[in-house]
Amino acid sequence: MKKVPDILTLEEIKKEDIPSVGGKGASLGEMYGIGLPVPRAFVVTAQAFRRFLGETGIEDRLFRGLSGLNVEDNAALEEASKKARELVLSVAIPQPLQKKIREAYAALGSQPVVAVRSSATAEDLPDASFAGQQETYLNIQGNGDVILSVQKCWASLYGARAIYYRAKQGFDDRSVNIAVVVQILVDAEKAGVMFTSHPVTGEPLTIIEGSWGLGEAVVSGSVSPDKYVWDQRSGQVVDRLVSAKLEMVVPDGKKGTKSVEVPPDLQKAGVLSDAEVKELAKFGGIAESHYGVPQDLEWAIAGNEFFILQSRPITTIRAPVQGKQAGSATAGKVLVEGQGASPGIGTGRVAIVRDAKDSGNVKEGDVLVAKMTNPDMVPAMRKVAAIVTDEGGMTCHAAIVSRELGTPAVVGTKKATSVLKQGQLVTVDGEKGLVYEGKTEAAPAKEKAVAAVVAAPLITATSVKVNVSLPEAAARAAATGADGVGLLRIEHLILGLNKTPMWYIRNGKEEEFINELAGGIRVVLDAFPGKPVWVRTLDAPTDEFRNMAGGEDEPHEHNPMLGWRGIRRDLQSPEQFRLQVEAFKRLWQAGYANLGMMFPMVSHPDEFVQAKRMMQGWGVDVENVTLGIMVEIPASAILIEDFIMAGIKFASFGTNDLIQYTIAVDRNNENVATMYRPKHPAVLKTIHETIQVCRKYGVECSICGQAGSDPEMAEWLVEHGISSLSANIDAIAKIRDRVARTEQRMILEAARRIHAGEGV
Repeated sequence: MKKVPDILTLEEIKKEDIPSVGGKGASLGEMYGIGLPVPRAFVVTAQAFRRFLGETGIEDRLFRGLSGLNVEDNAALEEASKKARELVLSVAIPQPLQKKIREAYAALGSQPVVAVRSSATAEDLPDASFAGQQETYLNIQGNGDVILSVQKCWASLYGARAIYYRAKQGFDDRSVNIAVVVQILVDAEKAGVMFTSHPVTGEPLTIIEGSWGLGEAVVSGSVSPDKYVWDQRSGQVVDRLVSAKLEMVVPDGKKGTKSVEVPPDLQKAGVLSDAEVKELAKFGGIAESHYGVPQDLEWAIAGNEFFILQSRPITTIRAPVQGKQAGSATAGKVLVEGQGASPGIGTGRVAIVRDAKDSGNVKEGDVLVAKMTNPDMVPAMRKVAAIVTDEGGMTCHAAIVSRELGTPAVVGTKKATSVLKQGQLVTVDGEKGLVYEGKTEAAPAKEKAVAAVVAAPLITATSVKVNVSLPEAAARAAATGADGVGLLRIEHLILGLNKTPMWYIRNGKEEEFINELAGGIRVVLDAFPGKPVWVRTLDAPTDEFRNMAGGEDEPHEHNPMLGWRGIRRDLQSPEQFRLQVEAFKRLWQAGYANLGMMFPMVSHPDEFVQAKRMMQGWGVDVENVTLGIMVEIPASAILIEDFIMAGIKFASFGTNDLIQYTIAVDRNNENVATMYRPKHPAVLKTIHETIQVCRKYGVECSICGQAGSDPEMAEWLVEHGISSLSANIDAIAKIRDRVARTEQRMILEAARRIHAGEGV
């Protein structure tokens, strides 16, 4: 057998090299090979580590000290770990190996700053994640410190948490070796973690979390990061949560890192633009496609450069662990609220852990409460009924480990360690992100609790509605106090089934499709009782259907966005349209009078009339239900009066398409993207004239495109008489505030004009 070298560069490494370079090293080499932006690196192989143990004569002593260890005995575990680590650090690395490390380091550049990362050879396997069990050293420079950091990484293979984790996963200490990655350190302005699919459900939602500085703050959970959700089906950011980021990790001089305060102007600023989210999601998609399974990646951005620092399989997409309660808790007094990071219900006594030493006092069935967790707390985390942290997001240590253990977890509460009391009985809802006082009963797993609608802090004459993409977001959307839903996209419901409507028709499963669609819409209707909910009929381009079951015969269109979609497809595919109408009809018959049906991509009133005629033929009382159109093609704006005569009860601007079609600019085409102008005079004139015609006839005119989430555009729209606006969930508060201020200013200015005219 060919002898494995002590040193391998990324160019030489493939995924088959895990026994030599560990999961992290193999992943980096594989990603480097397919062209992802991976910083240059080399790996000190696992074979080099084993030769070190043998040549220094410490191997037998090392493993004798770990043989027969009871890892549940915390004192014995800590003592064995201490002796093992001291033994590894007590001998010098042989000079020939030191020379090879120095040469490989020199090949990276002139005294470059590097990260020295452990890469265990049983790490990041498809069914077990060893992430965080061994050490990483950042901001390392110079031969001496690089060599010392490599040896420290070797010693970390025998840390208490690593020994414990291996024992619980069934790995023998002798079978697990360690490689060390030495990689150029990206001096990141922003960094974080990305899941290429939802880490619990496996849905095609890319979840990206990020903060300022190096990514260690996000990974460790020392900061509550921003969260962005990219829907792979629609190619859009469908949710974002901008957190207050008070700390960031930065290089500390010539060695190590430090935490510093984030500049005040950045603390509440969003870390990523939509364009940056899209670019990161693209890299994530490449990685997932290459490996064939969802990935957990670390990323960084420096200037305009994007870097992928690590990729490993997501190991937590699975059914709930047997014995853990599913579903959500019934209502009770909420003590703290955060982000649901691992679903399920857990009830127990609060055990506050302020540092790793406190974890020894945690008992079976407790609720572990900490500012943040770290790998040293894993033994305690394994015992508890639930986990709650002050900081962190979906990608932090507490979240990842909790999901792997199947333990309910709530992260990013900000105040759990100060509000909750030692020994207090609490119930943790890891789905909703709530911690209740006392013991509450779990609701059935499939029963979705409807959030109470919070009264809007401001009353405006102009209705401020919310856009909803997924039923799961309904409770959060309702909690904004929005005046209704101005756009519910059903394509997300349909694409999530992974089968086209025609598949259900061809396979005799129409009833299944209708029930899925009606059920998803009903969740949103129930969250907005008595408030209008406008649901757009299917508007999925052919390229989105092509990869689904039943999409084999989808046409190949040069530009699907200008192709067979929206109402034009429904009218030519009456069976597909009928299934949608049947779902709407059942909801109307069930008493949901607040449901409005909105047709996309209409260009002529004849299309609306034909759709009404077809619906009437299927038993819908079309004169007594709410039917409207999207105004996203200039033709529908020009003919808006004719549409009103045809019987529409509302119209809503889809500005993303309206802008592109008006000025002939594809905003995804890099050659002309800079010409995309939401406030182009022709666009504003088109919107203004449409609003005036709707006002003349008393027809509600709204906006549900991206421009509705822009406060400046909202002000302009109110000034020009729009009836309502519909914004993204995260924009409701600022849009309502701008609308209220604009209305008040207009009233004041009108009063002043009247006052001046009276000559007082």
